[in-house]
Amino acid sequence: MSEKTTSPARNDIVWIARTAIFIALLVAAQWATRPLGQFVTGSAVNLILAVSVMTVGLSSGMIVAAISPMMAAMLGIAPNFVFAPFIAAGNIAFVILWYFIGNINKDNKYVAWIIAMITAAAVKFLVLYLGVARYAIPVIIDPPNPDAAANMIRMFSIPQFVTALIGGALAILILPVLKKAIR
Repeated sequence: MSEKTTSPARNDIVWIARTAIFIALLVAAQWATRPLGQFVTGSAVNLILAVSVMTVGLSSGMIVAAISPMMAAMLGIAPNFVFAPFIAAGNIAFVILWYFIGNINKDNKYVAWIIAMITAAAVKFLVLYLGVARYAIPVIIDPPNPDAAANMIRMFSIPQFVTALIGGALAILILPVLKKAIR
């Protein structure tokens, strides 16, 4: 068997290992950046989401995206476990768009990545804004404190778009190096 030939079992092991590494990076980033606020933590999470989907694949990115809000809630970053399914949906939309748009144009990958970054950030923002700010907070939680509700709604609005753009831009900067190193 030549070195270039790999068995399906080996491919599965490599996929599991790489996915586990991104989950570990995600948890470490959430824990380490928690005191630094939403813009730093959210940007780090979005960076990890984009890089995981573009280096390991769609299924890996989706798993990391789904685990992220559970870890955020356990670490006290997300204000409520009720938001986890909505955040997971936003993250999954983010990685799906990054994967499909980011892989469209192999000849000019930077254009594809920039379009993926902007589109994925906009869709993630919409999913989170509609799901959390317009549905979960007023309908499911119905917070008695209007100031607390306003703060939560602010958290799940424009900052989500900004952190997705920042994370995506950072991913665009490091993806060429990572892809080269993985080869």
